[in-house]
Amino acid sequence: MTTRIEHDLIGNRDIPAQAYWGVHTLRAVENFPITGVPISHYRELILSLALIKQAAAQANHEIGLLDDVKAQAIVGACEEIRAGKLHQEFVVDSIQGGAGTSTNMNANEVIANRALELMGKQKGEYQYLHPNEHVNMCQSTNDAYPTSLRLATYMGLLQLGAALERLKLHFAAKAEEFNDVLKMGRTQLQDAVPMTLGQEFQTYAVMLGEDQQRLLEASQLMLEINMGATAIGTGICAHPDYAPLVCKHLAKLSGFALVTAPNLIEATQDCGAFVQVSGVLKRIAVKLSKICNDLRLLSSGPRAGFGDINLPARQAGSSIMPGKVNPVIPEVVNQVAFEVIGNDMTVTMAAEGGQLQLNAFEPVIAYSLFRSVSHLIAACDTLGENCVKDITANRDFLKQQVENSIGLVTALFPIIGYAAATEVAGEAFHSGGSVSDIVLARGLMTREQLDEVLQPAELTRPRWVSL
Repeated sequence: MTTRIEHDLIGNRDIPAQAYWGVHTLRAVENFPITGVPISHYRELILSLALIKQAAAQANHEIGLLDDVKAQAIVGACEEIRAGKLHQEFVVDSIQGGAGTSTNMNANEVIANRALELMGKQKGEYQYLHPNEHVNMCQSTNDAYPTSLRLATYMGLLQLGAALERLKLHFAAKAEEFNDVLKMGRTQLQDAVPMTLGQEFQTYAVMLGEDQQRLLEASQLMLEINMGATAIGTGICAHPDYAPLVCKHLAKLSGFALVTAPNLIEATQDCGAFVQVSGVLKRIAVKLSKICNDLRLLSSGPRAGFGDINLPARQAGSSIMPGKVNPVIPEVVNQVAFEVIGNDMTVTMAAEGGQLQLNAFEPVIAYSLFRSVSHLIAACDTLGENCVKDITANRDFLKQQVENSIGLVTALFPIIGYAAATEVAGEAFHSGGSVSDIVLARGLMTREQLDEVLQPAELTRPRWVSL
């Protein structure tokens, strides 16, 4: 393997000649063998880094700090990365010490070496174009890295919002399909009052719609960036015109309505926006898990459970029990939810652990957020496509449950009174008789009155009937 020699403050190192990364990246790879997940695993992060470096080059060229040749080379390299090239060169581990410096250095080196090639030079000939002096001009890790996390998170949140919409539509379609299916509602796992299966599934669609709104609100926090802050927010080593220009170019390149934070010192150290986004992701996870708990309960059986609905069979459920089918799709979504809830605690503690003018723990915040977002997207899609869209209802069984339910007595108590209704319920429970037969036998209502009150359409909406 041919190599080139690169130098840093520690000394010289041999770098593979074909590598676009350099000595700083090599040190990071050696220092942080933590997760085995390189930053290239998160495509949106690499795209965000390229956007930021391109916007910085354009701003610095507009100011007059970068000449035409260097600026065009940097922009050209960034555009290639945005097109999907060289992502494999982003090799540092996602969790790293140094507050993201290794990620920023990795980006600077890859972009610089590709830019050198575009200039007709060799990799490592930094006297012509330098990773830190030119690619990183007017920047620090402490503004470039947090901004890349915000852009990448925003991109992921847009995708998650779309996934929630797809899942919501699946539940809404089932709500329409099951609109005429009467069943018993349950509170505390006990029979309550009748409802339709459509109402039950529409509830899930509404829950997801609410989460979409909360996600949209939280995502707006990611659009406030601290580019121009440099080291701690004072803007040292940045041109006075740089901050507004880089924000303008970055907004144009990304298509996002980015704004510069009003106080860059605060924005450089405060991770509260990430905490809020993580909290919304936890909310989504909790709601998804609750829905999946319901689906598993409603489909339990097939003979000794609730048996209200049937989930589509996706695989054999047991290596020893022939014919057994398990609710594997809701189960995997439950597990994603548990992970997201744990990730939220990681984000919380990492944000709290920041000290003074910088939070050194943003890499684990990013790792946790990116995993939560990507796994929630996958969970929504597999739940919708591999489960919800093919759910069926046990219509005859549900009808029989309603007709035999003691819960029907609730619809009668405005007419016969709470005390009489309680006695009817008790007799029905102990004798096994139907509520209707007991009410008729006691002379509390006529058959015509019962038929009127117990119409399916009247049992699932507000109505007050008294004799």
